[in-house]
Amino acid sequence: MSKMPEKDPSIWAALLAWLSQHMPVLYAAGLCFLVALIRVIYGGGTRRQALLEAALCTLITLGLIPVLEWCGLPESMATAAGVFTGFLGVKKIGEYADRWLGRKADEA
Repeated sequence: MSKMPEKDPSIWAALLAWLSQHMPVLYAAGLCFLVALIRVIYGGGTRRQALLEAALCTLITLGLIPVLEWCGLPESMATAAGVFTGFLGVKKIGEYADRWLGRKADEA
């Protein structure tokens, strides 16, 4: 008879090692979610708007983390990127991206 997974210490050790390795990313995503959620609620948005905005901001943050690594910035900058993304919101980040891409298209 095999051991129950919750009683196998190697599973817990692997889980804790994974959490330790990915903590900056998880922390950034969690902070981004909370900041965006609170920002929308503070602005008078509905629960649905707050949850959708928070989820979208979190996904943007998770997409930005490889860009930070590509730019040579430390993984600890993910927290700042997450809070910044959550504070600005999806619309404002979209506006900045459109402006930046518009300038790049004009240069080409």
